[in-house]
Amino acid sequence: MKVRFLTDVNFDERIISGLVRREADLDFQTAVEARLHGLPDNEVLKIAADSNRVLVTHDKKTMPAAFGAFLQQRNCPGVILVPQELALKLATDEPLLIWNASEAEGWRGMIAQIPF
Repeated sequence: MKVRFLTDVNFDERIISGLVRREADLDFQTAVEARLHGLPDNEVLKIAADSNRVLVTHDKKTMPAAFGAFLQQRNCPGVILVPQELALKLATDEPLLIWNASEAEGWRGMIAQIPF
């Protein structure tokens, strides 16, 4: 099964727009669509896990620890950290590469920062 994504609240929407423009079949659910505003990291991870979506976030500060704690309780489809300062082209190329070259199961329990 293809990787499905969920973005957290402060994720740059230009990245999502660029990705969807390049690949219409890409399944990217936004924080607005998932109603994530105001939720703590562990709740965001629960929603990602319940919907079988890899969380894509700019939050390098608190999300890695929250993900580690979450994995102690249950499995999760994974987290991709995208630095806010990353050039827009790279920020769209890497998730598209992930979508094209991997399966969702390969991301289960994984955390990665792009670029690789």
